[in-house]
Amino acid sequence: MRKPFVGAVLKHVKPEASVFMTGDLGFMALEPVRDAFGERFINAGVAEQNMISVAAGLAKTGLEVWVYSIAPFCYARPFEQIRNDVCLHRLPVHLVGNGGGYGYGVMGSTHHAIEDYGVLLTLQGMKAFVPSFDADLDKIVARMRQWDGPSYLRLGRDELPSDFVLPAYQPWRRLTTGAGPLIAVAGPLAGSIVREVNDLEDALRPELWVVSELPLEACPPPVEFAIRLESSPALWAVEEHVAQGGFGRMLSAWVLERGYRPKSFRHWHAKGYPSGIYGSQEFHRTESGISAAKIRQAILEGNIDRGAGIAS
Repeated sequence: MRKPFVGAVLKHVKPEASVFMTGDLGFMALEPVRDAFGERFINAGVAEQNMISVAAGLAKTGLEVWVYSIAPFCYARPFEQIRNDVCLHRLPVHLVGNGGGYGYGVMGSTHHAIEDYGVLLTLQGMKAFVPSFDADLDKIVARMRQWDGPSYLRLGRDELPSDFVLPAYQPWRRLTTGAGPLIAVAGPLAGSIVREVNDLEDALRPELWVVSELPLEACPPPVEFAIRLESSPALWAVEEHVAQGGFGRMLSAWVLERGYRPKSFRHWHAKGYPSGIYGSQEFHRTESGISAAKIRQAILEGNIDRGAGIAS
């Protein structure tokens, strides 16, 4: 999603009122931003804590600041600076983390971001954007600029089938309809799941929703989702993120607090590294049981009520 992101920045962000910072990353992608921003494009080097503090200082002067790095170096290494310098002052610093979830594959856990938005959403004023498709970036970058506080953008890889007609962007979008389980997905896994379930007969095919903005307090599920919740045989939340602090936990709390009673609930989430082995993104998804193929298999085998009740 780096190139669509760059295109959206060039379209929506005015260099004369902004600064774009990178932690010595983004080669073969950010060069158009560098050329457009000139001296307002700053390579801060491998010094992420300093980069965030500088970004906060620049934002304090009224500038719009974008900060880019591989996801864990964007949110984990400088967490204290994000908390103290950015969020406690509610400054408009936009964090951009590339390679969400297991995106960096064999590079291992130091390069994975499987607890990113859960961690960041504990901070005051933070909003997270989790695009699923390349086409989302144009709208999301514009919406990030409208947010009056800090934000985090988790970039991944578009996995949508090329022949699928994508609905216009909304924080919640319905991708498929059917009488199967009601599934809400955060992130690019949605595209792979569409590929796996779109050919199922109506009785099995899930009603699949994709969620792109968190927390739910800022972007709650629409009425159509709530109506379907009452009649669905199961509610599933799917994400490439650990259970703690994840979208699934947010959704289960939202359901309980409003008195909904789904027949069953299942949270499909990242489980870290059960085997202690590093592999491709798909390897880690499969090991965590969250691959699109695993979800299709559960539907075909009728395992829609496994894990009944509001639990992960």
